[in-house]
Amino acid sequence: MASIRLGAIASFNRSIPAGKLWRTLPPERVIGSVLYPWAEVTAPGVVEAAASNRFVLGEPDRSTSARIRTLSQIMRAGKLDAPITNDIRAELWFKLWGNLSFNPISVLTGSTIDRLTADPDLRAVARAMMVEAEKVANALGVRFGMDVDQRIDITRHGGARKTSTLQDFERGKTLEIDPLLGSVVELGELTGCELPLCRAVLAMVRERAKRL
Repeated sequence: MASIRLGAIASFNRSIPAGKLWRTLPPERVIGSVLYPWAEVTAPGVVEAAASNRFVLGEPDRSTSARIRTLSQIMRAGKLDAPITNDIRAELWFKLWGNLSFNPISVLTGSTIDRLTADPDLRAVARAMMVEAEKVANALGVRFGMDVDQRIDITRHGGARKTSTLQDFERGKTLEIDPLLGSVVELGELTGCELPLCRAVLAMVRERAKRL
């Protein structure tokens, strides 16, 4: 299992030698968080946040520690929804399940969330990628509490908004391709799962990113 986690970390930033980040910042020094607000930079220094102020917190070892309770209390005092989960990995995978498909597709098509989730052809592509990725999650012991169509319907609440990756692309910024999709493809290789569509979309969005 350690080699799988190290492989995923290495794919986040290929300039970091495999294992260095793991040794420098071990899990016991980290509190995991999954962010659910929809945010968009509407002008220099101006960020519009909508839909949610939910920040799920979780310890890597599944404990409910004093430090995480304190952090949750501080965030709640600041009017943020900061629940604590004892399975932060499943929470991370749940959000990634949607982002690994919709974010790259948005860069390739320029489409907003409402189009990506409602157009039958675009939805079918995203759904097929998510089905492939679910096999990887299951191989790592993660089970989702809903089916793929229910997960897509949650994403539909984003409405006519751009994904963060599309926003970055339009601004000429570095894209989060490897954290969102490259890491899943790499984990697929390590777990023996075939991800032909995810691999194809990854190749196309990487080529697209080179245009920046």
